[in-house]
Amino acid sequence: MPDPASNASVHDALTTTGVWFFTDMLVTEQSRETAARIESLGYSALWIPDTLGRDPFVNAATLLDATTELIVATGIANIHMRHPGMMKQGAFSLAELSGGRFVLGLGVSHAPMIEGLRQLPYEKPLSTMRTYVDAMNASMYMGVPPAEEPLTVLAALGPKMLAMAGEKTAGAHPYWTTPEHTAQAREIMGPDALLCVEQKCVLTTDRALAHETTLSQLGMYADLPNYRNNWIRLGFTEEEIEARDPRFLDAVMAWGDEAAIAERIQAHYDAGASHVCIQPIDPADRNQPDWTLLEALAPNAS
Repeated sequence: MPDPASNASVHDALTTTGVWFFTDMLVTEQSRETAARIESLGYSALWIPDTLGRDPFVNAATLLDATTELIVATGIANIHMRHPGMMKQGAFSLAELSGGRFVLGLGVSHAPMIEGLRQLPYEKPLSTMRTYVDAMNASMYMGVPPAEEPLTVLAALGPKMLAMAGEKTAGAHPYWTTPEHTAQAREIMGPDALLCVEQKCVLTTDRALAHETTLSQLGMYADLPNYRNNWIRLGFTEEEIEARDPRFLDAVMAWGDEAAIAERIQAHYDAGASHVCIQPIDPADRNQPDWTLLEALAPNAS
């Protein structure tokens, strides 16, 4: 087990590119091997979801146990599914287990997911999150404490949630965004907050394949109000989003050769991202990360 890491060291580690991937579709041993391989390539973090698959805390424990330096982060843990005290218990337990390698990403999810699939009330996201974070921070934890409290970031897209992320937590974790959004987020949050940006990538110079892959990834996301409203704030029209206009597809997916994708990642850093977590989509096997892309862009490769 590594020596306990401080918040400062985790914060510093998140200045190196990470990976975002649905390990839910891999059997447990494959997910452990995937995490270990990502770590071996020098990526700083592996971000995992909380949807309809594995419990993210159980999943995080599995991945942390398979690695020694890799940070595991929830992208995101759904606040509607867990009492604030239970969320804190999970995060503190994982931070202590891993020597400080866990980051808690929190999010309000989406009304269709919460009210539709989960049959739970979905109220004002901003006030709901503010109340939740305050309650979580105030909750008692009587287990063996981690050396440092785990960093918390919020899934944030709009200006008010971004501002609250910078005020109440270590920072934000935007998803399905662009470098233009990254620049706006940095301006809103100020210079010190963590800005951990997800970027989907497909390694192909075939424009038709890139767009086909983007369409498959968009799926239901394009109809979720939180994402759609953010894309409209970024200057896309309802018509462009609805028609999956090429301008829109090219903006939300990084595609091309290794240099083109590296350029998009750098654009996020130039716009103010602290950390970019790339989602390496393999058009031939959506259940596996694109290892060719990960190896080409690996921090250890340079």
